[in-house]
Amino acid sequence: MSSGASDLRDINELATEAWLRQRFADGRAVTPIATGDGHLWRQTEELRPAAVLVPVVRRDAGLTILFTQRTDHLYDHAGQISFPGGRTEAHDESPAATALRETFEEIGLPQSRVEVLGTLPEYTTVTGYHVTPVVGLVNPPLALSLDAFEVAEAFEVPLTFFLDPGNHQRNTLQYQGRTRHYYAMPFEQRYIWGATAGMLMNFYAFLTA
Repeated sequence: MSSGASDLRDINELATEAWLRQRFADGRAVTPIATGDGHLWRQTEELRPAAVLVPVVRRDAGLTILFTQRTDHLYDHAGQISFPGGRTEAHDESPAATALRETFEEIGLPQSRVEVLGTLPEYTTVTGYHVTPVVGLVNPPLALSLDAFEVAEAFEVPLTFFLDPGNHQRNTLQYQGRTRHYYAMPFEQRYIWGATAGMLMNFYAFLTA
């Protein structure tokens, strides 16, 4: 991957729906940048399967990614920015089925508005989930209905923001006696970090490698 200014400009200019579709049609396999470190805290526990939707929204000004802001009272990841999604249920036939079902439950986005393009590398969270990110192309208009218990807000960020390596941070913190490394991508007043930023880094690698 190159972070040169000319290369970045080319990528941003090419970041179209056709480009996105071609990336998945190519069947490319890219080594993930981040895989998560949840296994370090859950060594004796079985990780639970889950899936999230990475919703790429068609907009006249360019593709965007849709995020949710979790409510402050939730037990896991309270107040954090995330992708819509959740744990896999027994009746879910695939990670895509989980991601689409959970997305509808959380923000009211109908499955008919989402075209699944493919999946990204799995990510293990410190809360004990083995998460499959499912990338979907979302067709506006969006008439979202947020689950007030789980979701405080939904918002969009231009895809090109995440394609700029200058917006990628790698930080550390101490957690339960261990040093954790995590990615962050602050956007305006919003702090996108942790598992969400890790999955975005893998999306970046997939698109730009």
